[in-house]
Amino acid sequence: MQDTYNIIEREEAICAHNYHPLPIVLSRGSGIWLWDVDGKRYLDMMSAYSAVSHGHSHPKMIEAAKTQIDKLCITSRAFYTDKLSPFLEKLCDISGMDKALPMNTGAEAVETAIKASRKWGYEVKGIPNDKAEIIVAKNNFHGRTTTIISFSTDPVTRKGFGPLTPGFKIVDFGDIESLKNAINANTCAVMLEPIQGEAGIIIPPAGYFKQVSEICAQKNVLLILDEVQSGLGRTGKMFAFEHEGIKPDGLILGKALGGGIMPVSAFLAKSEVMNVFVPGSHGSTFGGNPLAAAVGYSALKVLIDEELVQKSRDLGLYMKTKLEEINNGAFVAIRGRGLWIGADLNHDCMTGREFCLKLMEQGILAKDTQHHTIRFAPPLVITKEDVDWAIGIIKGII
Repeated sequence: MQDTYNIIEREEAICAHNYHPLPIVLSRGSGIWLWDVDGKRYLDMMSAYSAVSHGHSHPKMIEAAKTQIDKLCITSRAFYTDKLSPFLEKLCDISGMDKALPMNTGAEAVETAIKASRKWGYEVKGIPNDKAEIIVAKNNFHGRTTTIISFSTDPVTRKGFGPLTPGFKIVDFGDIESLKNAINANTCAVMLEPIQGEAGIIIPPAGYFKQVSEICAQKNVLLILDEVQSGLGRTGKMFAFEHEGIKPDGLILGKALGGGIMPVSAFLAKSEVMNVFVPGSHGSTFGGNPLAAAVGYSALKVLIDEELVQKSRDLGLYMKTKLEEINNGAFVAIRGRGLWIGADLNHDCMTGREFCLKLMEQGILAKDTQHHTIRFAPPLVITKEDVDWAIGIIKGII
C-alpha cells in the first residue's frame, strides 16, 4: 500500500494551491467506479464536471484513442487530416449547427464564441468598432481566463487579476425584463448557460429561454449557449436547449466531448457567424488534432449507440425522486434535470464539504458548490442498482 498522506503532502508542497481537493489519492477508474491507492472503491458522483459522462476508461473510447495513437496524433491545422471532417460533420448533424471550430478546453471554446460574436457584431450587424457588448448572467461560470473572469460575479475568481476586460453587461438569470432592459444597439450577443452548474444547478423558469430566443431574433442579437457541462446528454436531452424547443445561433461544447480521455471542445454556429473567421484571425496548435477528432467522434457515437441520453433522463428522474423521498430536513431544496442534481443542505446541518467527506468515508465521491449545494452527477452509464446503492448511503448520512 502507498502512503496516502505522503502523496498528498508531496503534491501540496510542489503544486499551486488553486484547488482544495478531498483527502483522497485516486489511481484507477472503470465505468462509474474509482479506486484509491489503497484499493478502496468509490462511486464517482462527480464525473469530472461531466467530462467523464461515458464512464472512466470506456473500452470504445480507449480503443479509438489507441488506434489513432498508432497512426497519427498531432499535426496542427497547417495541414488537412482524415479525422477532422467526420468528427465535425457528426457534431453538426447532432446539434443542427452549420459549422464548427474545434478547440481543446471549454474556456478556449468560450473565448472563441466571444471573438466570433464581436467580429459578427462589427462586420455583419454594423456595430461601431470596439463598442460591442455581450450580455451575460449573474452567477455565471464560463471558465477562468482573464476575459472570462471579467464578467464573473464571483469575487474570488476576479480578485487580484485586474485590469478586467470591458464589454460585458450582467443581468439576472431567469429574469426576462432584466435582459430586455440591457439590450441596446451595441449588443452583439447574449451568452448564457441553459442551467447554471457552478451556481448550484440553477434552472430558469419554464419558457425563459424561449423568450430569450425570441427577443434575440427581434433585436438582431446572437444567442450563444454555453453547454460545456449541460450538453451531450447530462440533462436528459442531447442538449439542454432542447428542453425548450429552441435553437441557438452559437453553441459551446467541451468536457464530455473528449469521452473522458482528453480535452476536446468546439464552438458551433450558423454560417453567418462562423464565416467571420478568416486565415490568421483565430487558431489553436492542438485544436482539432487527429487524436482529439477520433476520440470526439467515438464519444458522440457511444452516446447514441448506448442510448446514454435516455438513461440520463430516466435514471435522473428516478434518482431525484428517491432523494426527495428520503429527505428529512437535511436538504432544503433539490433541483435537477437528467443525471445532474443539486441538493441544498440545511445550513444548520453541516457544510457541503463536511457532507462530501462523509460521503467519501462511505464510498461515494461528490463535490459541493456554493458551500452548501451537493452536486450529484454520475457517469451516464450508471445503473438503477447503482443509484439505489448510492441512495442508501445518502439516506444513512442524512
